[in-house]
Amino acid sequence: MALLIIGATGTLGRQIVRRALNEDYKIRCLVRNIRKARFLREWGVELIYGDLNSPQTLIRSFKGITAIIDASTCRSADALNVKEVDWDGKIALLQASKVAKVKRFIFFSVLNTNQRNYIPLMKLKFNFEYVTRNSKVPYTIFQLSGFFQGLIGQYAIPILEQQSIYTVKETVPVSYIDTDDVTIFCLKSLDLKLAENKTFSLGNPNPILASTAIQICEKLSGQKAKVNKLSINNVRVGRILTNFFQWSWNIADRLAFIELLLDSEDFKINYGSLQKTFSIFPSDLLTSEIYFQQYFEQILSKLKDLNYDQNQMTKRRDLTF
Repeated sequence: MALLIIGATGTLGRQIVRRALNEDYKIRCLVRNIRKARFLREWGVELIYGDLNSPQTLIRSFKGITAIIDASTCRSADALNVKEVDWDGKIALLQASKVAKVKRFIFFSVLNTNQRNYIPLMKLKFNFEYVTRNSKVPYTIFQLSGFFQGLIGQYAIPILEQQSIYTVKETVPVSYIDTDDVTIFCLKSLDLKLAENKTFSLGNPNPILASTAIQICEKLSGQKAKVNKLSINNVRVGRILTNFFQWSWNIADRLAFIELLLDSEDFKINYGSLQKTFSIFPSDLLTSEIYFQQYFEQILSKLKDLNYDQNQMTKRRDLTF
């Protein structure tokens, strides 16, 4: 099976590429910046230039392709805005997939997109889900609630650097999941008839609160977190103000997601249905505790080595004088 992967340089995309290579898939990656994606070529991946906002550049990339995996999304550092990437670009990709008669189109959305249409990204994801389901292109949609990887920047790094962590009062746990575990479901769905034309809420079977993640990081790092709790009224005002300007939509989205966690009915997933369809058991997945443990073991080991190197440099400098 030949795969065309979009967003292959991102956090999720590169994990999909790595696992697909290990499973001997033929892989082609559509990229806007060949230089930035050079590491993928070193892995043995075929790179082809293409821009989702220039449909004419997509034609060559579909030759001989069986399935599309779209892991692309707009980031705060992107020059393109949310609509250009997460709507215009994806519509062009879906249309090209229909013309090319691909056997499966895999799209990653966000859990609970139907609950907060005032968030630009979630509204676009929700609308694209609808378009995909009615496109007559065989699809699988995975609705994600968040990655373990995102918790590092939110909690682990600030604790290590003794910086403040900003939180609000929580009411719901979230089913964060490791990106590598997402790839297990993604690739298995390609050959699974039960996953065709279906939408799955995907996450770890053990949801956690932000306070739990902070406690784990404190324990593993041996440092106390500096936690500042925000007023929900301030979050809402900030979200409304930043929504006025297109350049600040990414900020508005972050604030809206914080607000969403306060009054959402559920950011957990029903893992029983996933297990029944994919035969992937909870014990097959990485837990948040183990993920954090692996991270802190690696980072603390690097910090220890760095401190050793600095001490050695100091000693050599002292001997010189």
